[in-house]
Amino acid sequence: MEISCSILSFQMSITSLTTLHGRIGFVTQDDVLFPHLTVRETLTYAARLRLPRSLTNQQKEERALDVISELGLERCQDTMIGGSFVRGVSGGERKRVCIGNEIIINPSLLFLDEPTSGLDSTTALRIVQMLHDIAEDGKTVITTIHQPSSRLFHKFDKLILLGKGSLLYFGKASEAMDYFQSIGCSPLIAMNPAEFLLDLANGNINDVSVPSELEDRVQMGNLETQTRNGKPTPSVVHEQYLVEAYETRVAENEKKKLMAPIPIDEELKLKVSSPKREWGASWWEQFRILFSRGLKERQHDYLSWLRITQVVAISVILGLLWWHSDSDSPRGLQDQAGLLFFIAVFWGFFPVFTAIFTFPQERAMLNKERAVDMYRLSAYFLARTTSDLPLDLFLPILFLLIVYFMANLKTTAYSFFLSMLTVFLSIVAAQGFGLAVGATLMDVKKATTLASVTAMTFMLAGGFFVKKVPVFISWIRYLSFNYHTYRLLLKIQYGHVPPALNGVKVDSGLKETIAMVAMIFGYRLLAYLSLRRKTLQP
Repeated sequence: MEISCSILSFQMSITSLTTLHGRIGFVTQDDVLFPHLTVRETLTYAARLRLPRSLTNQQKEERALDVISELGLERCQDTMIGGSFVRGVSGGERKRVCIGNEIIINPSLLFLDEPTSGLDSTTALRIVQMLHDIAEDGKTVITTIHQPSSRLFHKFDKLILLGKGSLLYFGKASEAMDYFQSIGCSPLIAMNPAEFLLDLANGNINDVSVPSELEDRVQMGNLETQTRNGKPTPSVVHEQYLVEAYETRVAENEKKKLMAPIPIDEELKLKVSSPKREWGASWWEQFRILFSRGLKERQHDYLSWLRITQVVAISVILGLLWWHSDSDSPRGLQDQAGLLFFIAVFWGFFPVFTAIFTFPQERAMLNKERAVDMYRLSAYFLARTTSDLPLDLFLPILFLLIVYFMANLKTTAYSFFLSMLTVFLSIVAAQGFGLAVGATLMDVKKATTLASVTAMTFMLAGGFFVKKVPVFISWIRYLSFNYHTYRLLLKIQYGHVPPALNGVKVDSGLKETIAMVAMIFGYRLLAYLSLRRKTLQP
């Protein structure tokens, strides 16, 4: 039986629930944070995106520092958040950062979904005490907590107890035990009040004294209960009794209290009545902030020693295999053409399977931040897809510096930089394809499978292995970045060779360049439209 025990905290006057997002904060059960950002950076970016435009950047940064001080995070403010493979702050500190992301806007109402989940008792108590302090400052704090300790329970002002979705109690937490004793339910042994209430809601009355009326109804219900797999199913008679008791004794008075009119200040009325969405920053500011955040977050992955070692190792192996290759003989030309084909394939596949993970991995963060109107989807998309470009230049340059001269390719500055530009176009086009697949499916396994099949089809239909490709399938080559990259590299290296090489006519390469640029924008447009369809917001 699944039971939800919800604690309606810290007695405050409740504002209208129709308030805009700017007046409500919500902390999810899972900590959705960027692992490579520090505590200060995380809260500063949140402040710059969520606080009103009327505040300057300096004022927003000061607000972030105030929240750090309020939450007691000064000691770890320059420590990375961390994650599964990144060492960072503790679980309690991470949870406080999540809370800081919401209280930074000074909300009137703060919701938290199991803020003590996975924390030890001392850390959990510290979190709840902090929430109590926030409530005493004039905020309404509502949180759900399963199995709170007795110390946590006594911190709450109001309590909602639910059993199978039915309301069993609503009122002051300090009066909950007196109420249940008044209806004949009390613990037989000394126990945590929260455990006692959960036992009642869950139907576990072994250590609970119940009135004779309820015992008779439970016994009668058990006799009438049908069995499943040879075992009796749990009786719900005691739950019916608790629901009826609440409805007859408490519900009416509590409903009258809740229905009483609550004064709302005029400023809040204007905000609620205004349908216009208010952004904390202009589109351009959103783009700049998200670009900076993305660059800081992903530089650790892009410039990791593992990835650098991978690229360097492959480039050295290629350089040794094609060591000082000769382009003067037909056989040497074919050998070098094989190297160029591998370069086109490698820098086509490598970025695809990196970009696929982009939106599926950030889906939780995107949904969370978009739900509170932190930024426009267009600003996020453009910043996300352009913040990778500076990082994308490093590895290809390192790769070509090793391979190009070891393999004795055309040693002119013009040819080298054109080859570098071609590889860069291939990377950006391949990334666009990976982004489109990832945004369309939003599932890493499905996206990886589709990308593998599609990329393989692109390569096979390009005419590299089958010279005479059937007309009904040959059109696929024009959608392939591998195909156009390979043709451009051949034209750059062998523009001096009069006859066609591997069926590639020597010309300016304008058609291939135009096709690559079209794919760069086309695949990204498809990714944006898919992402917009998933989020259903502009």
